[in-house]
Amino acid sequence: MLTRKIHFGALIHGVGGHISLWRHPEIRSNQSVSLEYYVQQAKTAEKGKFDLVFIADGLYINEKSIPHFLNRFEPVTILSALATATKNVGLVATVSTTYSQPFNVARQIASLDKISDGRAGWNVVTTPLEGAALNFNKTIKEHPDHATRYEIAEEFVEVVKGLWDSWEDDAFIADVENDRFFDPEKLHVLNHKGKYFQVSGPLNIARSRQGQPVIFQAGSSDAGIRLAAKEADAIFTNYPALEEAKDFYRRVKEEVAKVGRNPDEVLIFPALAPIIGDTVEEAERKYNEVKNLVSIEKALDYLGRYFDHHDFSQYDVDAPFPDIGDIGANAFKSTTDRIKREAKEQGLTLREVALREATPKPVFFGTPKDVADLIEKWFVEKAADGFMFSVAVPNALEDFVEKVVPILQERELYRKEYEADTLRGNLGLPFKENRYTKQRQLANL
Repeated sequence: MLTRKIHFGALIHGVGGHISLWRHPEIRSNQSVSLEYYVQQAKTAEKGKFDLVFIADGLYINEKSIPHFLNRFEPVTILSALATATKNVGLVATVSTTYSQPFNVARQIASLDKISDGRAGWNVVTTPLEGAALNFNKTIKEHPDHATRYEIAEEFVEVVKGLWDSWEDDAFIADVENDRFFDPEKLHVLNHKGKYFQVSGPLNIARSRQGQPVIFQAGSSDAGIRLAAKEADAIFTNYPALEEAKDFYRRVKEEVAKVGRNPDEVLIFPALAPIIGDTVEEAERKYNEVKNLVSIEKALDYLGRYFDHHDFSQYDVDAPFPDIGDIGANAFKSTTDRIKREAKEQGLTLREVALREATPKPVFFGTPKDVADLIEKWFVEKAADGFMFSVAVPNALEDFVEKVVPILQERELYRKEYEADTLRGNLGLPFKENRYTKQRQLANL
């Protein structure tokens, strides 16, 4: 019997990450800014014993952006509301390291961690789209290149984690008799002076019951893997093929071991956007309903987003995918590399690439048993420690929780009840000890 258990996160994405799903008759056009919808999705995830809900983000839009991106909640804000509507499920917010300040991020995520009583996480992203610089021109004159963004991110995370340890867990003693609100020996000033940041500290909030929030990382490039190996507790990735996912899993675990960390304490979550039907024919119908909502014009717009909003309408859509050189290399690098490689290897036209990227047929497709079988295969063959669920068709999360989760539970691959009352606990990750407490303990040995 496997001792490992599958983990699940749910990406709550309003009207969806699909460019035309909002047009479906079963989708409400205001879902991306509907507190009622987000609460309903979070409670459904909690009913299914999911480890966490996950809010993605972006800092630049134009008239061709995906509809959800045009009108949506800021992650920490909506997750603070969901913290009061849920009890067990974790709450992971995406916040940029390129267009934020470490002190503010440390304070925001630590506050969410306290509000939720130890259920918060931070998804570290470097912000791929160059247009984001236009919205932050007081601090950044131009969008940093890919390598620089990850260099900034590494120092940023180091500072945030240092700030989270400003107070030891027993610092606030509230000694009324001696008029001592805190123990001065348990307060630590960071005084960080680095290449990109100078931050004094201390942070003005105590640690939560899980020690520090869980750190997710969502980049799959070489630089992303290096950052994740050094700093992340979990990684959100998107490899649609089993063998590619297994290779990525192996690479990450090897990098984690190289930096002296326990590979079992860095969890890998591939994307999971299943289409489930009571029959394969019903799943096909659901897929085609969404696929047929997309025009070639919208598909080209969607494709352009990955390539830093490159205008693909200038090309013959029925000619081979154009040679666009390094366009997009500073944006979604791992994704654009994959698209160009597959187009060349498979001899695809621009039309074929655009429509496939706009509505890719998911790997996890078919009856509840079909989907459960594939999840088990990916998990057992070590392509995943868990999966990040996203909605590909209406009512997808509800169908998954009602029809697939019971199969996985019956096979003893997935929990029937939460094991802990913190996000770290449910992910099987250890409590994050305060560095100064640890130093003191080692000194006293």
